[in-house]
Amino acid sequence: MLLKIYPENPNPRDVRQVVDVLRNGGIIIYPTDTVYGLGCDITNAKAVEKVARYKHVSVEKSNFSFICSDLSHLSDFSKPVSNQVFKLLKKYLPGPFTFILNANSNVPKYFKGKKKTVGIRIPDNSIIIEIIRELGNPIMSTSIHDDDEIIEYSTDPELIHERFHDFVDLVIDGGYGDNIPSTIVDCTDDTPVIVRQGKGIFEE
Repeated sequence: MLLKIYPENPNPRDVRQVVDVLRNGGIIIYPTDTVYGLGCDITNAKAVEKVARYKHVSVEKSNFSFICSDLSHLSDFSKPVSNQVFKLLKKYLPGPFTFILNANSNVPKYFKGKKKTVGIRIPDNSIIIEIIRELGNPIMSTSIHDDDEIIEYSTDPELIHERFHDFVDLVIDGGYGDNIPSTIVDCTDDTPVIVRQGKGIFEE
């Protein structure tokens, strides 16, 4: 299913429709402030496993990030951060960044394996933020890659739907996406390290 949602004022009924899909173990493709994402409810192990199989990785070795609606989710899934790191998060989120933090015991066991970190993302996109608020917990996220040799990421939601409609339950058309991913910053120590330079410009 392809569902058009306008970012200026997401229709609450459409938002609830997406949340129902997620609560029933569905997989969705959704817009962010960077590239389109593929994901599911982080609390649904079967859906998480399905996405991991599609990406040809095991869940515990995956680099899936959690998309949150605001910083209040931090304490749910990460160990306490220093004041310095918290100031950075407040400065750059919402925005085109993924911050790697030390995970706490609330992160679902199937994500952890031997990993002790979690990637946290709060996109500057009202559609996915409203969906997560309605859902009540973060969704898992991984980027949609394109088969094109020149363009790394798929940007047209209609073409994304054509390609993925057999795999996902719902594709949100929130307009054209970007083809530059988020900037990944490792904040597991007090000195932040850029792991991947993406759309976000990071200056301490």
